Amino acid sequence: MPPHPSSSVQKAREDLAGRLRDIRKDAGISGRELAVRCGWSESKSSRIENARTPPSDADIRAWCRACGADGQVPDLIAANRQSSNAHVQWRRLQRSGLRLLQESTGDLYQRTGVFRVYVSDVIPGFLQTPGYAAALLSSIARFRGTPDDVGDAVTARMKRNEVLSKGACRFSFVLEESVLRHRLCSAETMAAQLGQVLGAMDLPHVAVGIIPFAAQRTVWPMPTFTIFDDTRVHADTLDSASTLTQPSQVELYERAFQRLSQEARRGAEARALVAEALAVLG
Repeated sequence: MPPHPSSSVQKAREDLAGRLRDIRKDAGISGRELAVRCGWSESKSSRIENARTPPSDADIRAWCRACGADGQVPDLIAANRQSSNAHVQWRRLQRSGLRLLQESTGDLYQRTGVFRVYVSDVIPGFLQTPGYAAALLSSIARFRGTPDDVGDAVTARMKRNEVLSKGACRFSFVLEESVLRHRLCSAETMAAQLGQVLGAMDLPHVAVGIIPFAAQRTVWPMPTFTIFDDTRVHADTLDSASTLTQPSQVELYERAFQRLSQEARRGAEARALVAEALAVLG
């Protein structure tokens, strides 16, 4: 007997089934009529609507065509593909060690042309020094009880981050000022890390904005996320990593990033915020 899906996966499937059911009802047709239009059994329509059978991409296309809702196909197919792997527990991701986790995104990084990164907790991985990365990853390994391969993981992260120095991609970072103040390492290591942030501001293909503590907010601070081009979002929480690919989800995060960007200080003002954080280190 196959294992029961995790609650998050099942919830995603139920949400998709609910959306398909609403589309049928909005079209004003019964499950039997839908089955006739799609050329399958009425029981299949029922199984899909009740999340007992996940639909294929072809099923979704047929369902929407039968209901006159072809415009919803891209979002629904993305949701369908996402339902089984969008929400993955960090423990599962990290059970083989942190090095493999760093390497797992290498291909994605190489094929992305524009990165948009918002962080509210730690220095973005792209901008981390080896010392800061080692301190952070060591903390993660201890907290999660994962295999201690921090040295290899740091090497893999630095190799992955070479995409930043090559200049073939564009990067836009928005940091909360608190990111500059959180101390996860020694004062010397943190000073070197802040120096690297300043250096990144000089790169022509990199934009760094910092939202100061005193900024009048129109958007609240939120968990860290990265937008890859305009097709994919990685959003992190304490217990999971979510991969979002539905066009409506990506658009939501793009809108959030745009508003956060509008509240960020840049140029001399951003540099002054980094300098203030450096001064506190002594």
